[in-house]
Amino acid sequence: MADKVMKLASQRAVVIFGASNCCMCHTVKTLFTELGVSWTVHELDKDPQGKDVERVLSSMVGRSPPVPVVFIGGRLIGSTDKVMTLHLGGQLVPLLRQAGALWL
Repeated sequence: MADKVMKLASQRAVVIFGASNCCMCHTVKTLFTELGVSWTVHELDKDPQGKDVERVLSSMVGRSPPVPVVFIGGRLIGSTDKVMTLHLGGQLVPLLRQAGALWL
């Protein structure tokens, strides 16, 4: 299952594992949209294997429930707090550019 997670995480420049009813997932998606980033989301509550994926993500980020979990350029970034820390520190945009998610 960890292989599946990493395969899904590397299919696009920005991949979000979330849940359709998660307000923090919505916040992260909104941030990326406002930055002009094209992202993809895997909503675990709509995935038949969602609980298995959630267990893998929980072990990766060290918390349960883990969502949202963000990958940029196939690399695990973490949850909302990590994304916001990078953004407020001015490190998110360069990371997105490096991954090919932003061109400007």
